[in-house]
Amino acid sequence: MSRTPIYLHLSDPPTSGDAEASFNPSVRRRSALENQIEEALQDSYNGVCLSITNDEWRRRWTSLCLTTPSPAEGGTVPMPISDELKEQQRVAELWRVSDAFKKSELNITKLEEAENIVGLASEWLELDSPDEWVRQDSELALRQELAYASYLNVATVILPPPRNRQHVTDYARAINGCFASTPSVLSSYVYLSVRIPLSGIRKANRSGSVTPGSSGSTAAAPTETDVNEIWEMWDTIRTICGYNQRLSVSLDLSYPLPPSKPLLDRWNSEPLRYIFLSASAFVANNRGYPVLPKATQAFIRDVIKHHPGIILSGVDKGIHRTGGHTAYQQYIRYLEKTSPYVVASETLGTVENFATGYWDFLQAPLQVSKANIKIQIPLIKPSHKPLMDNLQSSTYEVFERDPVKYSKYEEAIYQALCDRAEDSHTIICIAGAGRGGLVSRCLSAIARSHRSANVYAVEKNPSAYVTLQEKRDTEWEGAVQLVFGDMRVITPPEKADILVSELLGSFGDNELSPECLDGANRFLKDDGISIPSSYTAYLEPVSSSRLFRDASNSLGDVKGAETPYVVMFQAVNELSTEPQECWEFQHPRHNAITDQNGLPLTNSHNTRSAHLSFHIPQAGIVHGLAGYFEAVLYGDVGLSIHPDRKNDVSPNMLSWFPLFFPLREPVYVPANAELDVHLWRLTDKRKVWYEWFVEAFYPTSVSPTDPPQSPSGVSNISEINAPPPPSPMVDALALSPERRFGDLREGDAALEMRVKIGQSSLHNPGGRSSWIGL
Repeated sequence: MSRTPIYLHLSDPPTSGDAEASFNPSVRRRSALENQIEEALQDSYNGVCLSITNDEWRRRWTSLCLTTPSPAEGGTVPMPISDELKEQQRVAELWRVSDAFKKSELNITKLEEAENIVGLASEWLELDSPDEWVRQDSELALRQELAYASYLNVATVILPPPRNRQHVTDYARAINGCFASTPSVLSSYVYLSVRIPLSGIRKANRSGSVTPGSSGSTAAAPTETDVNEIWEMWDTIRTICGYNQRLSVSLDLSYPLPPSKPLLDRWNSEPLRYIFLSASAFVANNRGYPVLPKATQAFIRDVIKHHPGIILSGVDKGIHRTGGHTAYQQYIRYLEKTSPYVVASETLGTVENFATGYWDFLQAPLQVSKANIKIQIPLIKPSHKPLMDNLQSSTYEVFERDPVKYSKYEEAIYQALCDRAEDSHTIICIAGAGRGGLVSRCLSAIARSHRSANVYAVEKNPSAYVTLQEKRDTEWEGAVQLVFGDMRVITPPEKADILVSELLGSFGDNELSPECLDGANRFLKDDGISIPSSYTAYLEPVSSSRLFRDASNSLGDVKGAETPYVVMFQAVNELSTEPQECWEFQHPRHNAITDQNGLPLTNSHNTRSAHLSFHIPQAGIVHGLAGYFEAVLYGDVGLSIHPDRKNDVSPNMLSWFPLFFPLREPVYVPANAELDVHLWRLTDKRKVWYEWFVEAFYPTSVSPTDPPQSPSGVSNISEINAPPPPSPMVDALALSPERRFGDLREGDAALEMRVKIGQSSLHNPGGRSSWIGL
C-alpha cells in the first residue's frame, strides 16, 4: 500500500527573494523557499505546509478593516472626521471592491514554489466573529487568499478553525459562498479543509487559537462537552456546504485526546484529510526519543487506513534530546507499519488485502430500471441477479476466489454425509452450479466421508453449462450428472436427500435466495435437508459522510438515495452498540401451498417486516443503515458477515460485503437518544423490493409534579427535565390510553415517554427506485 504522506510545517518561512544569483539569463534562479522545500523532500517529507500570506498582510488588513469605522457605523447625524480617516475609509472601500496582494505580503510568489505545498489560509481570519463587519471583511480576505491559491495551483488550502459556536453558521455560509460564487473564487481542482482542534474550542481559545507549534502536552484532556461541541460545529459546516466533495476536515492533535474512544470513533466516518502534530504533543520515552501518548498512538494507528497526511511542526525546536528532527517522522512511519489495518492489508488471504483500493465504493446489487438509471459509482464486485441475469465467466471467477466460503460448504456437506448411515446412498443436488466450484467441493466431501452418493448439478446459464460439461469430462470423470434449466421449472431426475445452493446475498435474502429455493423445494425428499438450512438478516444505523454523498449523487433524483448498495465499509461509524436481528428464512419450507408443479401460488410468504429500536450512546448523524447476514449451513458450520461474530464463524471470508441502505436526508440524534428503524421486504408478481423509514426519539419521564398540560393535552416539553427537542411530537406508543398526563395522581410513579425529534421520509415506496425482478 502507499505510504502515509508526511509534511513539514514551516512556521517561519524564508522571506521572498532569491537565494541563488545567476548572471546567465537562461538559468532560472531558485528562491529561498524552493531551497527549503528541496531540503524537506531530501529528508523524506512529501512536501511542506505553510501560510500563503504573512504578518505584513495581516497588518494591512487590520489597518483597513479594524481601525476604520465600518460602513454601517455612519448613522443619520453627520460626524466630523479627519481627512486622514476619510482617506483610510476610501482605501478600505476600494479594497472591498477589488484588490491585489503586494509581493511582500506573500510567502509563496512562484508557481514552482507551490508544487509541493499544502497552503494555510490566515488563521487570524474571523469568519465567525460576533461583529458582522469583521465577518464580512474576513470573508473578503479569505476569497482573496483562495483566488491567489487557485492562481498558483495550490491543491489544498486548510482553513482556520471555527471559534464561536454561536456564529458557526456564518463561518459555514462563508465557506459555501467560496464554492458557489459566480464568478468562481476557487478553481475546480482546489480543495478546502477545515482545521478542527480535537481539544474543543474552549481549550483552543485559551491562547486565542490552536497553532501548529503550540504546546499542549501538559494540558488537561478535553471534556465530553468540549468534544461534542467541536464535532457539532463541524457537522454544521459540512451540512451547510451540502457535503461538498471538495471539503474535508483536518484534525489538530496539539492537545491531549478525549478519554472516550466512542467520541473519537465518529471521526472515522468523516472525510479526514490531514492531522496536525506538534513536537510538543510528543513525550520522551526512557531513551529520550519522542513518542506519542498511548491514546494518540491508538488513534493514529486506526485512522491511518483513511490515508490522511501528517503535518509535523516544531521538530527543529530541540524539545526532545535524542533522535534529532527526523525522529518524529521515523516514529510516524513506525506507527504506520504497526497499524492493524496496514498489517492486515499486507497479509495475503485477508479481507483487507482483497479489498485494497475498493473501500467505501458503492455497488447496486438490486435490479433497477435500466431505461432511467446509469451507474456512475465505481463497483467493488459484480452484481448478482440470479433470476434475471446470466453471469459472465469473470464474475464467477470473483466468487470462486474465496477459499473460506467453499471450505465451509465442503465441511457442511461432509458433516451431513457423516450423519447418515455408513451403508446409505445419498442423492445430492446442487442448485445453481455456476462454473462448478461448489461441485468440486461436494465431490471432495464425499471422498472424505467414505459415503456413496450421486451428484446432480443444475444450471440455467447456457455459457456456464459449457464449462460444466468441460469439467465433467476432464476433472470429475463423469461423477456428476448435469441438468440444464431454471430450477423453478425443470423436473429433477430423482428426489434429493441434500439440496446445496449458494444464492445468498449481503443481507441474506437480497439476491432472491428464498424465491429460488421455493422452486427447488421440489427436488427434495420429504426428509431431505437444505444447505444452507437458514439465514438471518441484521441491521444497525451508521454514519458516513462519503457514502451519503456518493449515494445522493450516484443515480440522480431520488433513485440514488433509495437504492441499497453493497459496500466494503471503512469510513463508517456504527452509532449503536450492536446490530439487531431483522428476520430469518428457513429451508426447506414445509407445509407450503403449491400448484400442480410444486411451485408456490404466490410469493406473499416471503414478505417480511422489522421494527427495531436502537440506543444511541453518542451524538451523531444517521446517514444510513448497515445490513449483514449470518447463515447456518449445517449443524455448527456457518457463514457470517455480522461485525461482532464474523471472525469466529467465517474469518477472512471475501464473498460478501455489507449492504448499505442510504437515507435521503441525514437524521441528527443526540447522545442517549433512541432510533426506531422500520424495514420491509415486499413483493408482487414481478419483483421484490425493500422500503425503509427511521424515527428519532429522546427518552424522558413525566411525574405528577410536572407542570400542567398544554391545551393539546401534552406537557410543555421545554419545562420537562430534558433538553428541548426540535419537535413537540410525543410517541403515542409510550403512553397507554388510560395513562394520559391528565390522569396522573399524587403518588403515581413517573411515566416514561419519548419525545420525537426527527424522522426520515419513506424510502423506495412500491420499489420505485430499486427492485429485484422475479
